[in-house]
Amino acid sequence: MNTKKCFINGMGCISAQPTFENSFLENPQIPTNVVDFEVVKPNYKEFISASALRRMKSGIKNAVVASSLAIKDAAIHPEKIEAIITGTAFGGRQYSDEFLKRLVDYDEEYLSPTPFIQSTHNTVGGQIALNLNNHAYNVTYVNSAAAFSSALLDALLYINTAQKSNILVGGVDELSKKSIERYRLVDHYKLEKDKNFDILKTSSTGCFPGEGAGFFMLSKNQQENSYAELVDVQMKNDLKVEDLNQFVSSFLSYNELSIKDVDVLLLGNNGDENFDYYYEKIENIFTTSENIYYKHLFGDFPTSSAIAFWIAAKILKDQHIPEVLYKTAEKSQQKTYKNILLYNQYRGKDHSLILLKNV
Repeated sequence: MNTKKCFINGMGCISAQPTFENSFLENPQIPTNVVDFEVVKPNYKEFISASALRRMKSGIKNAVVASSLAIKDAAIHPEKIEAIITGTAFGGRQYSDEFLKRLVDYDEEYLSPTPFIQSTHNTVGGQIALNLNNHAYNVTYVNSAAAFSSALLDALLYINTAQKSNILVGGVDELSKKSIERYRLVDHYKLEKDKNFDILKTSSTGCFPGEGAGFFMLSKNQQENSYAELVDVQMKNDLKVEDLNQFVSSFLSYNELSIKDVDVLLLGNNGDENFDYYYEKIENIFTTSENIYYKHLFGDFPTSSAIAFWIAAKILKDQHIPEVLYKTAEKSQQKTYKNILLYNQYRGKDHSLILLKNV
């Protein structure tokens, strides 16, 4: 898609694993006896003042920390950030539930507007900008599982058309107890009885919900410590499984690649028997690549592809795949990884392909 190259120069990730540390899944926390994948909390006070911290729910806190880590990792001054682009499906989910509860408790009278204001999806991008005193282009995408992919696509377009160099891009969503209860009622999430369920080896209705925030410093300028090149992004809201082969093949062909050129295929299997057949189909297409997975460690949420993006960039820079990402106990088959393709969908909708290349 892009004529100018786009490099990943810094990353920050808060998730159900200690991804804010320098290690790359060296000591993974294998979830057992849980159905909700909450983030491993960093020391928020290192990044956020105590007074501000009291007013923030988890999504905003995680995004602020992840963005701060990405900026620090890229060794860039905040004044040089020329755009902040965020993707989120749920926005301030916890604030939304709090506002709705007060609406009922107070019979729609004497309501504080604060939870409603903080629940809006662009609160994250706004809070990051306030912390950085940044007045640049600031946009939030809220189109469900396509939100993070849309943010990446916007960044690619912005680099090509606006001649910008440093763009902060991220995806974030949070868990909320009340929302989890409602989604379980309609079989979107697995039940308590599904604890210790192995989503990579069997399937049932629903997924294990997760949360997290992944932010990245993208630039047209390559640095000595750049992680990878973001080559292209493509999305399709509605896609029949029989059309998946054409969707993938045309995407790769446009980027002058073939199926065999993909060294690693990173998939978003979540153990939902109603929709994982998309992943089974694409596995049958890529017979020469190393197929790896991540939602058994992080849970599922609409912008979880931001976590996959972090994983792919780490693999390309380290030239190493942690064994915990494989379906079965095995080690990587080759020494050099050049191209990684990320495929994700959410409940049969918002199919996305993200192509990364080593530098």
